[in-house]
Amino acid sequence: MKILKAALFCGVFALSAPAMAQLEGFETGPVFGNFGPTAPVQTDTPLAKDAQFKIAFDVAKKADAGKLNRTIESAARFINMHVAAGIPAENIKLAIVVHGGASVDLTRQDIYGARNEGATNGSADAIAVLQKHGVAFHLCGQSAAAYKIANADLLPGVKMDLSAMTAHALLQQQGYTLNPF
Repeated sequence: MKILKAALFCGVFALSAPAMAQLEGFETGPVFGNFGPTAPVQTDTPLAKDAQFKIAFDVAKKADAGKLNRTIESAARFINMHVAAGIPAENIKLAIVVHGGASVDLTRQDIYGARNEGATNGSADAIAVLQKHGVAFHLCGQSAAAYKIANADLLPGVKMDLSAMTAHALLQQQGYTLNPF
């Protein structure tokens, strides 16, 4: 009986996860108005207004066809919430390292659509907007080879790296920390 209750709880929790992304009190902006919703929080840990962030996000899970990749949106949330908390946007430098199944989320529409039953790449617009705000996108070359993705197949501005491991190592040497979420 305990196993059944646990299974039911997990199932209900899993079904509610998409709804949680639209919780009351969450709003987009101030930087990205169409994605990256956050909620205001009264924190116990004050943020210095001159804080500097250099963070690498690791993305391996592919978005559902036609949807914005959740980790790419998390990067937008990071920027929105910290700018809303008073950190200057120029003090936030983000890199997104993509590998595995998420690799296709960095491809042009013709490639993406051919691999997703004609669906629109739901991450493409957000990637372009994030790049305008200085967010760098790195694709694992090993994953690209495995998924038969050529440099010419990538969205504008996406960089092909030797591997995700290489990209993370180089970003670490530049002072980036790895976001564990």
